[in-house]
Amino acid sequence: MKNFELFLNNSGISIFYVKIGLGFLFSFLITFFSIPTITKISRRKNLMDEPGVRSSHLRKIPNLGGIAIFYSIGICTSVFAYELFDLYKFLFASLVVLLYVGVMDDIVVMRAYKKLVAQIIVSVFIVIGSDIRIRNLFGICGIYQINYLVSVLITIITFIILINAFNLIDGIDGLAGGYSLVCSALFGISYYRLGPYNYPLVILSVIIIGAVLAFLYYNLSNYRAAKIFMGDTGSMLLGFLLAFTCICFIDIFIDRQLPYIPRYHLKSSPVIAVAILILPIVDTLNVIIVRLWNKKSPFLADKNHIHHKLLKLDLTHRRSSFYIISYYLFIVAVAYFLRHTDVNLLLITILLLGFIGAYLPDLLYLLRNKTLKSNN
Repeated sequence: MKNFELFLNNSGISIFYVKIGLGFLFSFLITFFSIPTITKISRRKNLMDEPGVRSSHLRKIPNLGGIAIFYSIGICTSVFAYELFDLYKFLFASLVVLLYVGVMDDIVVMRAYKKLVAQIIVSVFIVIGSDIRIRNLFGICGIYQINYLVSVLITIITFIILINAFNLIDGIDGLAGGYSLVCSALFGISYYRLGPYNYPLVILSVIIIGAVLAFLYYNLSNYRAAKIFMGDTGSMLLGFLLAFTCICFIDIFIDRQLPYIPRYHLKSSPVIAVAILILPIVDTLNVIIVRLWNKKSPFLADKNHIHHKLLKLDLTHRRSSFYIISYYLFIVAVAYFLRHTDVNLLLITILLLGFIGAYLPDLLYLLRNKTLKSNN
């Protein structure tokens, strides 16, 4: 690969843009051609997702699409963004552990505590082993630099929350895949604007986009035999990678005065990261609040997620996913245009808008029923 880079540099061709193009192309093609084989095996061996309490589908669907996503990201990142595996030694090992746990859960349904233990192990790998940490809160609640042990604990909890939060929004066709695509695009553009030192992360973002686009082709298919879900394998992998890119994004703006890292200043960077990942964060918080309010276990499955509320309005999966993603893109736009305001005020604004989006379907449902009753 290095000889190939040398050849391109001597030819006056930017190796970065070649990696971007090839990374996207191969990521898309690997996932695209892997999924039909996975679907065929899943149907033959009856490795299917059975409709349950939280399910929004009425028939059995293959749910091992996450294997193709891992396969694609693992290969393409190793080839086109190998610097990441050099810099973050435990990154690939973490992905492999999540693959194993996800596949086991998709096939035999693991106990929640076993999944949690695996997520803790993976988080410890990446936080302590690769030193990926939330080191500074930039004045949120008056907190700036964080003590090492506190930083490690907060980051491990953040990884676990985001992995599970992303798993929770994977309830209708196109939502988890579409949202991860949008988040990867936003982080990728941000990394690109922040300079060449971050180019490997740009390539990783593009590889994720390629893999998810190919998956969405099948996930949104109207052809029953082609349809597939990403399962816990895909949702945990994407949740982990988005948490990883999120924390790396915040880390760029910390002034560590290292000679090989350019300095950038954006005090609202943690809030921008929260805005990009606002959907899984708000959806999870909302569901926990509702369950505790009703004196139920926060781990009990129900249909109080935002996508379930939109389905109650008789919207299709595609329209529900489109409306949810569009609204939370609006929140990202608000965060971007207000990025230079007070960080605490901006965080409150973003969270408030996030919860408005979570309860807006409830309001629309009540208004619709009230209108129907008055007409009758």
